[in-house]
Amino acid sequence: MNECFELCSMPEAVRRMNVWGAARRPFVFVVNYARDAAFVELAEDVNPEVCRYDFRGVSNVAAGASCVRTQDICWQPHPESEAEYAKAFEVVHRNLMAGNSFLANLTCKVPVDTNLSLEEIFSRAHAPYRLWVKDRFVCFSPEIFVRIHDGCISTYPMKGTIDATLPDARRRLFEDKKEAAEHATIVDLLRNDLSQHATQVTVRRYRYFDRLTTHRGALWQTSSEIEGRLPDDYRSRLGDILLDMLPAGSITGAPKPKTMDIIAEAEGYDRGFYTGVAGWFDGDDMDSCVLIRFVEQEGGRLYFKAGGGITFQSDMHSEYEEMKQKIYVPIY
Repeated sequence: MNECFELCSMPEAVRRMNVWGAARRPFVFVVNYARDAAFVELAEDVNPEVCRYDFRGVSNVAAGASCVRTQDICWQPHPESEAEYAKAFEVVHRNLMAGNSFLANLTCKVPVDTNLSLEEIFSRAHAPYRLWVKDRFVCFSPEIFVRIHDGCISTYPMKGTIDATLPDARRRLFEDKKEAAEHATIVDLLRNDLSQHATQVTVRRYRYFDRLTTHRGALWQTSSEIEGRLPDDYRSRLGDILLDMLPAGSITGAPKPKTMDIIAEAEGYDRGFYTGVAGWFDGDDMDSCVLIRFVEQEGGRLYFKAGGGITFQSDMHSEYEEMKQKIYVPIY
């Protein structure tokens, strides 16, 4: 069992996934946003003292294990000012108006003061996908990336968020033209991504609603389900399939390569593993998530990384407020 979170190059990560997939050996993977570093290990070798995961109940942590805290949660984010956010927004919006991108996902690195440790957040957060890496980060993601079951590959882009306590919140989100355009763009992008390896690619569900509960209240989010059929030898190509879909379209934009350049100019920080992907292969099927809702430890401080999609229709103030709304922990 490994004693550290040992990273490898992306070519080596792809090789391991292909070899272990063909041999039907269960493994766990974590890939960073830039696709230049990854953690890929056999499930039996993942040390829970270094890396803990719970992917929809598949976990290397004993059932029922949790941290119990009786005192109230202290959670105080310190987002950049709206004026500072406006500078990054302007870089993105200028490129959108010039036709260099149709949609760009702009994110921020927000200092947070809290009495919660990374380990406590992992243990207490309510999320379908949870990942903790000692002294590095914790993620509690609601967003599925790719699932593979019996040769069927599916992806579930999540775009569109609103405070569930607002009057007619679901209707307001569904009828929002900017949110609708953003969602349509990402669905089209992900259909193309799946088509690189799959046939019979179809949209099974479009803009369905999920309700998320946080320590500050509830949110509505919209997602879509896209699926296709993989060739019979897909297990021996799991690494190639995953690599060709990265980084996830929902956290970059379209067209993907140019939009990534725009994002790098606007954000001015290294996303690291934030907005990368993580998941597991059990010998038959694969499940994975996008690494959003992410808290990172750096230099003795904790930072929450959050963002959202920007289109030419976006209002800067609204996007700033949405970014702040996403700085939460799902502990209740």
